[in-house]
Amino acid sequence: MTTTTAAGQHSLRELNLAAVVDVIYDDAAPPSRAGVAARTGLTRATVSTLVDRLISARIVRELPLPAARGVGRPGVPLAPAPRSLVGLGLEVNLGYVGARILDLTGEVVAQEILSGDFAGSEPGQVLGRLGHLARELVRGVEADGMTVAGARLALPGLVRASAGRLEIAPNLGWRDLDPLAPLGLSGIDVVVRNEAKLAGLAQTPMRAAARTRGEVELPGSFVYVSGGVGIGSAILFDRELFEGRHGWSGEIGHVVVHRSGPVCRCGNHGCLEQYAGQGAILAAAGLAPGAGLEPAAGLAPAAGLEPAAGLEPAAGLAPSAGLEPGAGLAPAAGIDDLTAALRSAGEQGSRARSAVATAADALGRALADYVNIVDVEAVVLGGIYAPLFEQLRPAIREWLDRGVLYAPHEPVDLLIAPVRDFAALTGGAREVLRGVLADPSPWVNGAA
Repeated sequence: MTTTTAAGQHSLRELNLAAVVDVIYDDAAPPSRAGVAARTGLTRATVSTLVDRLISARIVRELPLPAARGVGRPGVPLAPAPRSLVGLGLEVNLGYVGARILDLTGEVVAQEILSGDFAGSEPGQVLGRLGHLARELVRGVEADGMTVAGARLALPGLVRASAGRLEIAPNLGWRDLDPLAPLGLSGIDVVVRNEAKLAGLAQTPMRAAARTRGEVELPGSFVYVSGGVGIGSAILFDRELFEGRHGWSGEIGHVVVHRSGPVCRCGNHGCLEQYAGQGAILAAAGLAPGAGLEPAAGLAPAAGLEPAAGLEPAAGLAPSAGLEPGAGLAPAAGIDDLTAALRSAGEQGSRARSAVATAADALGRALADYVNIVDVEAVVLGGIYAPLFEQLRPAIREWLDRGVLYAPHEPVDLLIAPVRDFAALTGGAREVLRGVLADPSPWVNGAA
């Protein structure tokens, strides 16, 4: 009985800590201890004790007293603690590797992006280089007094998160891989995740307080679709990821939209990526090696189009070969050329507009089916689809309006992603920090 009572008290303390954190992080205006007590129903004495522990753990900070208004002394405002506990987001993608560190206020405190061509690369060398980059960033923030609470490694493929393994990343040419060993981040809890899912998670602010800094608030349920060489997606219900049994939901890039279409890297014919992936669009627009004729009517891409044209394997990549500092690097190299071509007259402009129209039609068809199955409020477009949003919107809008059964009763919003700059890095760091806020007790107990 004594053991059961002690366990119950321990659980109650954890619940109370989380409740106090919820109020402090979710209030748009920093609350006082009295405000937290009123919101949680806890006594002021209990709240004061819990807040003191959260301050000691550097999860919460006290702000300066506001100017007195009226009778009585104002309460000390409480807010998220900056530059204390931080989350580390890591990513390997086709055109870059990167690391980004966020603090509990949602601010980026350190990052490094290195560009390169990683199609067909050697996994151990690429991950080893990323690990070196991450260790340098971690050393820097630790020297400034911050503590890394954990990390997420984003990869563009099927990830078995429970086992920390990558099953397959077709566009990288990687399969059956334990990515954590070559990463070499001992002492940091690293979880392997799918890139598109973390990018989708990045679209929702970590807490309500973040929205006061101007972040766009999306509906509670939406499908996020990210275009690049591959096409990935994430399903969010009530701002939480729906991952499916194995964590493999959302592989929209390999939905077959034309059974007699070109061969995809996954082995199937006519996958969405062969019409709306970056390589397919650029090639059809005449902006990539292997570009052929105008897209044929319907869903047929340019004649002779090779899958993911323009991405040759990087043979024998050394740990630093092909890696250049990528400050300010756009995630989708080549899309600037496409957007410029869309504004031009003549044959080049016509080919670019035809290529984007083909992509929009294929995307719209796939997305209408997707929404019919998952029943969400909105479709959110990111990756290369963000700069192409205005050109893609008419056809996708038409497909959603006529192809989604419930659209006449509840129209489906079509929105541009609010977080576009290396979104998977942001989503990875945020997922770490959301874990801290959902269960702050280990950090509080560690600081006790």
